[in-house]
Amino acid sequence: MKKPLLVIATHNRDKLREIRRILSRCPWTVKGLDAFPPPTSVRETGKTLEANALLKARKAVQRTGHAALSDDSGLEVAALGGRPGVYSARFAGYGCSYADNNRKVLRLMKGVARARRRAVFRCVAAFVTPEGHERLFEGRCPGWIVEESQGIEGFGYDPIFEPRGKGCTFAELSLTQKNKISHRALAFQRAAVHLRRHFR
Repeated sequence: MKKPLLVIATHNRDKLREIRRILSRCPWTVKGLDAFPPPTSVRETGKTLEANALLKARKAVQRTGHAALSDDSGLEVAALGGRPGVYSARFAGYGCSYADNNRKVLRLMKGVARARRRAVFRCVAAFVTPEGHERLFEGRCPGWIVEESQGIEGFGYDPIFEPRGKGCTFAELSLTQKNKISHRALAFQRAAVHLRRHFR
């Protein structure tokens, strides 16, 4: 029997690699948007992670004709009033790098005591089908913002985020270790439970 096709609505190879690993035991073929040229982009105009995840998944369904899974993730820092939040990918400005974003957070947090450096990574995954079926799944990972970048693994804010109970940053963990506890792993694991029922 031919495996069902699931489109991950991203051109971000780092993110696609991570999601593929999370979904590796699921019985479907997983492809990113790079498998459906030309490249497509979606303006993330939503005011919440949920809204942006749905925007991207719906666009991927329209573009490919296949069921799609998308996510939007954000780092919410208590001392910064929940910022960068929904603007995490462009916190330092449009066209900024991962390093630019990290430097801005560290600069804003300079001199802030450990007790006030609490943060949470949130991920909302959206599953959308051509028939109009839509579901949202959330994952959360609490932790702290460290005082300087540590580690070389992962991407995004991984070098400055220490998940609770680990004593090191996401960037100091292997992908396998990260995928046991991360916000994205939790959201996509919950999505996978639903997908197994949907594609049964």
